[in-house]
Amino acid sequence: MKKAVYIAEKPSVAQEFCKALKVNTVRHDGYLEGDHVIITWCVGHLVTMSYPEAYDEKYKKWSLAALPFLPEKFLYEVIPGVAKQFKIVSGLLNRKDVDTIYVCTDSGREGEYIYRLVEQQAKVDRAAKTRRRVWIDSQTEEEIMRGIREAKDLSEYDHLADAAYLRAKEDYLMGINFSRLLTLKYGSTISSYLNADRTVISVGRVMTCVLGMVVRREREIRQFVKTPFYRVVAVLRHGGEFEGEFRAVEGSAYQGSPKLYKENGFRERADAQALIDALCAVQPLKGTVQSIERKKENKYPPLLFNLAELQNECSRLFKISPDETLRTVQELYEKKLVTYPRTDARVLSTAVAKEIEKNIRGLREFSPVGAYASEVLSRGSHRIISRSRYVDDKQITDHYAIIPTGQGLNALPRFSPQAQKVYELIARRFLAIFFPPAVYRKISLVTLIGGEKFFSSFKVLEEEGYLKVSGTKANKEEQLDMDFLQALGSLRKGTELEVQKLEVREGETTPPKRYNSGSMILAMENAGQLIEDEELREQIRGSGIGTSATRAEILKKLIGNSYIALNKKTQILTPTLLGELIFDVVRGSIRSLLNPELTASWEKGLTYVAEGTISPDEYMAKLNHFIRSRTESVMNADYRAQFYAVFDEAAQYYKQPASSARRSAKETRQEKADQKKN
Repeated sequence: MKKAVYIAEKPSVAQEFCKALKVNTVRHDGYLEGDHVIITWCVGHLVTMSYPEAYDEKYKKWSLAALPFLPEKFLYEVIPGVAKQFKIVSGLLNRKDVDTIYVCTDSGREGEYIYRLVEQQAKVDRAAKTRRRVWIDSQTEEEIMRGIREAKDLSEYDHLADAAYLRAKEDYLMGINFSRLLTLKYGSTISSYLNADRTVISVGRVMTCVLGMVVRREREIRQFVKTPFYRVVAVLRHGGEFEGEFRAVEGSAYQGSPKLYKENGFRERADAQALIDALCAVQPLKGTVQSIERKKENKYPPLLFNLAELQNECSRLFKISPDETLRTVQELYEKKLVTYPRTDARVLSTAVAKEIEKNIRGLREFSPVGAYASEVLSRGSHRIISRSRYVDDKQITDHYAIIPTGQGLNALPRFSPQAQKVYELIARRFLAIFFPPAVYRKISLVTLIGGEKFFSSFKVLEEEGYLKVSGTKANKEEQLDMDFLQALGSLRKGTELEVQKLEVREGETTPPKRYNSGSMILAMENAGQLIEDEELREQIRGSGIGTSATRAEILKKLIGNSYIALNKKTQILTPTLLGELIFDVVRGSIRSLLNPELTASWEKGLTYVAEGTISPDEYMAKLNHFIRSRTESVMNADYRAQFYAVFDEAAQYYKQPASSARRSAKETRQEKADQKKN
């Protein structure tokens, strides 16, 4: 009797497949077996790339003479800690009574890689087996069965596998070559400066670029010089007090004046005061409405969460790291509460939109949003969602946005309060798209005082719309007194206003903000640009640094290496002194590793491989050339002497147990110099 093997990425996922298949199985060591099926699992990665010494014992010792290390054929090996499970899985895949293999690892590049490595190392006879790829968006029973029914031949995912292999080779080769190269060349320079025993300069394709973003931002803040400027503000009255701000627009005596810092601010207080004095010279002081514009503005619900947006919101609202957010949402996914988390898409597919009612129905049992779910169903707004901007098949590559499945709610009380908050956040964002926009009334007023224009603007929330679901509160400025609002409504061109006073308000320019863990994830998604505007972020999406699956891990590694520091209360990221010194070494030797656009282009190249646009050989040739040329460049240069002065520039901003250590490092260098002279 022929059997089918289902291979999942984790034991818990294998258990869900067993439930969905509704088969009677007997538990064995490392797998479950029934009459027609065998269900087994990996435990994450079972196979990994071999260290260089597996190619030749000479590579065990780090040596410049052995670089660049660019093998023609890559070697792989079973990870010792999971060798037992690999042996079990390998035996099952090669059993003579198994004719079909269902690949059920996570539906993404990394999940594909996990299985392909196992198949490769187990030497599975591909010609003797039918291999099917199960691609699912959640772990609900109906989604698992749909994935099995619609499973495609594994060969249709060969391009994705090519990209997965190349990503691993790229990280491996850049890490090994550039870490060894820079450590051998300049590690002792950093050690000497810090009075440390040994310094390994750990370099990564994405990691080093992100370190550069944090260090550059910190240096921008240090170099920032506050510039004061002075605004002229009129306090006006008409049914209530409000303000108007002077601007040197067309018709102003100050338009284009060198006295201005910008159109609404003077460089010197005296010039701002001179304007007030000139206006007050004409008495009685009064203002006249030159123009008034009233309009309504609709604010639509934001797009759904992808992983980066969710990590940013959780960092902002709950002060939890991207790594914690990913771990939490992964647990929610494994308990069937939400759809696949490692996604870049922020919209739904047409197919999912047709069946979205069941997700909404399930949320009626979730008390924080149950009433909103019932309201959506009673109004029927979910039936027209496919015609909205929240459904777009063209914006989806592997998976649609993160949404609640409407199932698994019985398990939610067993989650931590933090996980429950994350789930509620996802549920509110999801339900919001079925509600109408928030409606604002905007009033823009221009008041003429002594020939100069003063500008006032008001924005009032008239209809909550989706805001009641998202939990967003109206700003204080959006909650005007109704009597005052009525008074504003009576204003017409030519209406005279009482000017109570004119005054100078001092302001100053502000430095750039430090990245927090969430904003860094967004900046990585947007090729190094921290873009606050959601619509603009969507326009350039798809050219990021790293992937949704790897960005949190990159930050975690940088923190673990003590290259950057994370304030857990604020989630603010700052460099360490060690991180700054490594940044300076990389900048002086392989500057392109710090270039976000270049790093993003490597990731884009992997996307092209996954799409079949370029071949793996083309990509590999480009990668080898990059490593070889940069290695030669570093070997032919020596910047050790110059680095000490650069290090001093960074070190002054750090309190060191080593202010003494730094001094001793300088003294050691001086002693060596003196010895040479003698």
